[in-house]
Amino acid sequence: MHIASVGVSKICFLFSLAFCGLLLLLIPALQPSVRQVDLPKPRPAQMGTSHRVRVPGDFLHAGDKEIITGPKRSSAGLGKPIKTALGARRTPERGVGGLSEYRSRDKLELKDIFIAVKTTRKYHKSRLELLIQTWVSQAKEQTYIFTDGDDKELQVRTGANIINTNCSAAHTRQALCCKMSVEYDKFIESQRKWFCHVDDDNYVILPSLLRLLSSYHHSQDIYLGRPSLDHPIEAAERVKSDGSVSVKFWFATGGAGFCISRGLALKMSPWASLGNFISTAEKIRLPDDCTIGYIIEALLEVTLTHTYLFHSHLENLQKLPTDTVLEQVTLSYGGFENRRNVVNIAGELSLTEDPTRFKTVHCLLYPDTEWCPKLKPQHKN
Repeated sequence: MHIASVGVSKICFLFSLAFCGLLLLLIPALQPSVRQVDLPKPRPAQMGTSHRVRVPGDFLHAGDKEIITGPKRSSAGLGKPIKTALGARRTPERGVGGLSEYRSRDKLELKDIFIAVKTTRKYHKSRLELLIQTWVSQAKEQTYIFTDGDDKELQVRTGANIINTNCSAAHTRQALCCKMSVEYDKFIESQRKWFCHVDDDNYVILPSLLRLLSSYHHSQDIYLGRPSLDHPIEAAERVKSDGSVSVKFWFATGGAGFCISRGLALKMSPWASLGNFISTAEKIRLPDDCTIGYIIEALLEVTLTHTYLFHSHLENLQKLPTDTVLEQVTLSYGGFENRRNVVNIAGELSLTEDPTRFKTVHCLLYPDTEWCPKLKPQHKN
């Protein structure tokens, strides 16, 4: 009996120890939870004078003055254009404080730029071959030609990056927007810093393009180009079935070429990527370059930076001062009032040999090109 009572006592003692241990474990859980301290929220950016962007200079009309502005909108919802200062090369303003608030200059190389050339199958020989022979030969890896038909012979012979978009060959709004949609998606895939679009009648002066884009940073919201109109375009947004809303915006004409920073291009994605560009264009019923301006100016509220360094066949190219031709970013030819519309520049090639003057420009930029005529030696009397 004594032995049995001892056994019961031991069991009770062990049970008490187990219960105390369990109680110790449960005490922290039974205490009220400690309130977490809220993390500090990011300080809102203050839009002071240190955030204003001084737009880098162009190199044509020294009389024009620069405008210092940000992407502000007017009371009517219309952003005033930023015009680049011509004839000056100023360093953009930096933010105050130890850390720069405004990243301006970009250490840029040609490999950082994605150049898209829009063309069509019927112009492969008459237009595209000239580009491949001239400026594209200096940027073959950076240039992508978007067309509407296969041309294996041209691709093998020249080594050019020719992309068949499988879009219609018709010069319609739908076909143009189809090609631009493919251009945008290919650029996003490329991971390059800058997207530049030109047409198949443009000569791109690569050193000038690099100099211009290096004045900015690819992470900024930059939309560079030249409008073909002297006023913003007006479009009707088909918002509801019973009505529409009118919107005004500037756009850079695709005929002169335009450039978009990667930072801005990524923000365009909801309206431009994976075929959305086509549906956006249908909403406002406007062509590809107008749709680009609509997305950037009207939807994202980023102001177009107007530059006089881009040129299309819609302007009188003969008025371009001869001594500034090689400082431009793009050139074109033909189309102005049905006259011979080319830049006025002298060289070893005659107008008959070089009706577009693209070869003359190329030989002045790259005189060692194999097919360029060698300068004739000056004979002394």
